[in-house]
Amino acid sequence: VFGLLFLPVRAPMLLVLLLVSGYMGLHWAEVAPLLLSRAETPLQLELAGPLFWPLQCLQALVVVVVCAMPDLLLRELSQLMAASKALTLVVTLLIVITGGLYLLHLAVLAEVLVLASAVLLARLDLSRLRIAPAPLVGAAGLSSWVLLGIGLGYLLHERVVAVAA
Repeated sequence: VFGLLFLPVRAPMLLVLLLVSGYMGLHWAEVAPLLLSRAETPLQLELAGPLFWPLQCLQALVVVVVCAMPDLLLRELSQLMAASKALTLVVTLLIVITGGLYLLHLAVLAEVLVLASAVLLARLDLSRLRIAPAPLVGAAGLSSWVLLGIGLGYLLHERVVAVAA
């Protein structure tokens, strides 16, 4: 347990990952009220309201899981696509549509790429220390680290708003 407390000091990219996720939480806390005020349709109002934070955190978790265990996910995906041509078409369409949606909103794509880069750098730093947990344990650890950073960013925003008011 004592070694885990000093892990961010031994692997400084974990601190960078915490700062990146903290910045994302700070940014989302600032953007959420603006999206709510600009919502024009009921769907936009619903997505900008109570679903904003869960969807943003889910997006961050998906990025962390994909970056934390790419070999396992790609192996499973290739086996799934090899099973039938219909599944290949469905998976390819899902990937193309999701990629197109991210390209339509380049700011969101930039956030995803920055988070993915920080996660991959943290994994590289951990492998430099010869720390290689099981894929699910590594994904869970990095996910909780990112969610901690997002929460800290949100709390920092709330403190700044409370002091400014």
